Amino acid sequence: MKKRKPVLLLFLFASLWVIFTSCGEVNKRITAQSVVDRAIADAGGDLYEQSNISFRFRDGSYTLERTGGRKVMTRTRETDSGEVRDIWDGRSFSRYFRNVKTTVSDSMANIYSNSINSVLYFAQLPYGLNDPAVNKEWIGEKTLGGKRYYKVKVTFDREGGGDDFEDVYIYWIDAKTFKPKFLAYEFHVNGGGMRFREAYNERYVNGIRFVDYRNYRPVGEADLVKLDSLFERRKLELLSEIRLKDIEVSRDSYN
Repeated sequence: MKKRKPVLLLFLFASLWVIFTSCGEVNKRITAQSVVDRAIADAGGDLYEQSNISFRFRDGSYTLERTGGRKVMTRTRETDSGEVRDIWDGRSFSRYFRNVKTTVSDSMANIYSNSINSVLYFAQLPYGLNDPAVNKEWIGEKTLGGKRYYKVKVTFDREGGGDDFEDVYIYWIDAKTFKPKFLAYEFHVNGGGMRFREAYNERYVNGIRFVDYRNYRPVGEADLVKLDSLFERRKLELLSEIRLKDIEVSRDSYN
């Protein structure tokens, strides 16, 4: 029996080597790009490019329509004086007050268009993470609430990255379902800061995934990549909840 021990040990080491090698090969196949591709496919994939979207957020009604290959975004708000409708098509901004076009300075037009674009951008995540100006980097894994998440860092090129191209995002994407559960970002406007968002109330409307968010911020100095640890230790301050209401998704007969 004693003579068989070396053989058994050799077999055990060989088995462990196969397991470790297999795990290494699996990890090599997991990239930031592949994780984002799976996340977008689960959330709606090609349906995004075929759909018109509308919803209510806070005091405004938002729409995104695809006309002639271009995206036209609108925000409509009721004020004490009357209806205000803002339109942004990616190139030019227009404002209508009581259905009459009004003049808006370039600086304010830029602020309004960025605001509209930001709301619709977050509403459609993870769609948009494969835009040409987006850079994705795999930065590891994290277990939160007993679930394993892939961490993906997103930065933007100056060319095509918009006015906020210096912002940095981190996404936590479920390792099993490939659904984005958390995101954090560092911004530089209005004094700068960091936010950490937790997705909840997931629902699919005509094939496209939507979520609401609990919006947190760190108290004091923090590292963007490590906000997940602060969240786990309940060291983040809840600022607000971001809720989308009356969501509608339509596709015309030509798509």
